[in-house]
Amino acid sequence: MGSESARAFRDPVSRPGSETTRGSWGGAGGRLMLPVLVAGLAASAGCVPPGMLTLRSGLDSLRTVVDTMRVRDSVTYQAIAEIQVDLAEQREILLSTRAATGTTTSEVSQQMERLEARLGEAMGRIQQMSQRSSAPPPAAGGVDPTQLFDQATQDLSQGRYAIALQSYRELLARYPSHELADNAQYGVGECFFAESRFDSAATEYARVEALNPAGDKVPASLYKLALSQEKLGRSADSRRTLEDLVKRFPSSGEAQLARERLGTSKKR
Repeated sequence: MGSESARAFRDPVSRPGSETTRGSWGGAGGRLMLPVLVAGLAASAGCVPPGMLTLRSGLDSLRTVVDTMRVRDSVTYQAIAEIQVDLAEQREILLSTRAATGTTTSEVSQQMERLEARLGEAMGRIQQMSQRSSAPPPAAGGVDPTQLFDQATQDLSQGRYAIALQSYRELLARYPSHELADNAQYGVGECFFAESRFDSAATEYARVEALNPAGDKVPASLYKLALSQEKLGRSADSRRTLEDLVKRFPSSGEAQLARERLGTSKKR
């Protein structure tokens, strides 16, 4: 391709001080950049590779979703920042396939396949964030405790321990007498245990029974308390806790696990 065409392809994204370099990829210039680059690439290669129209449509959809989504918390903001990095990397890949370098149609198609894969990953993260941001608003009296507990449990299962811990503690602070309060207290212990903070985990597990002695989480909290004590090198305390579990809740699943750890196979 001639020098004028190559310069026209390069200048909109690389000229220092231009509006496109000063703004983020979320700005008006950034939102239009990738479709323009894709179109320029197709023209420079002399034909439209298979999947080009699909990629352009996907990029348009991504731009629309990002434009309309409301950033509601720091987690969503961080994910969008990661997507912006992905888009920047895609731009660099497109720039590297200019016709002036002699890129063939086959090579362009391979580049498109890689871009589609990256686009799929970005769209997946966008859908997850959209689900969280489209959740129904809380009741006028405050945050719904069940919704708060479910979200905290989801964050815990996906390794977002700090966020889960904050949600569990918010539930305990707002609704200390709610039927899910002892479950939330157990969740606090689980967050610390998952981070190998066994001293804090032991303290939180011990509070479950104090919060609700008849709750369904008492056997599980005793078992995890024993595991935490064992991790801390307090073997005697761990054994006493397991024995107490077996004695008080002999038919529970945790009691069977406790027997196995104690080296017994029969119910006492």
